[in-house]
Amino acid sequence: MNEAMLSMRRVGRTHSKGAHRVDALVDVELDVAPGEWVAITGRSGSGKTTLLNLAGGLDEPTTGTVQVGGEHLADMSKTELARLRRRSIGYVFQDYNLLPTLTAAENVALPLELDGVGLAEARRHAEIALQQVGLGAMPDRYPDQLSGGEQQRVAIARGIVGPRTLLLADEPTGALDDLTSESILKILRARCDDGAAAIMVTHEPSFAAWADRVVRLRDGRIESVTEGSKIPPNLAELRA
Repeated sequence: MNEAMLSMRRVGRTHSKGAHRVDALVDVELDVAPGEWVAITGRSGSGKTTLLNLAGGLDEPTTGTVQVGGEHLADMSKTELARLRRRSIGYVFQDYNLLPTLTAAENVALPLELDGVGLAEARRHAEIALQQVGLGAMPDRYPDQLSGGEQQRVAIARGIVGPRTLLLADEPTGALDDLTSESILKILRARCDDGAAAIMVTHEPSFAAWADRVVRLRDGRIESVTEGSKIPPNLAELRA
């Protein structure tokens, strides 16, 4: 088996407010190899988004260690961590996190530009990513000129743009219809087949089935790990 792209060892995250203590994650052990797609499921409040935030270095664990590409995130400076996120980690946020003053193409190109890629080259990669998510005709539209589903696809394009090796997606199909959702799932599957590792949070069993493994969280702990089917039947057929 390839060395893990993401490795979490006895990871815990506790939120405290005064005397009140909430264990968002408890002793999570998870490895995700290059080329592997893991779906994270569970009820609201089970720790799914917390796990993604820790995997992407957006938050720090209270206990345990997180490694990406063999590097301990806790050993990195803020500058090094920001560079890792720009170059290696693609994050699709549940609330999109698009900058309202930038066009779709500019939002998608931003991580590349921040990493020193020239404007023309970054724009080229951004347009390719927008084409992949079905928005090739809308590179110059601003977020407020796009529907919720279109904004979500811009966020997905930003997450997959460039040579990302770890893709983290929080409910990436939440605002999309079945046909568009299936096209996005195919893109994630293709990126994994090309060697990227991916973690996707989803409430939909039919979407989780596309993954190699399905990890179910309950009260911050891993309750079960099952095999996915990678490519299930057409989503519309599953709902029929």
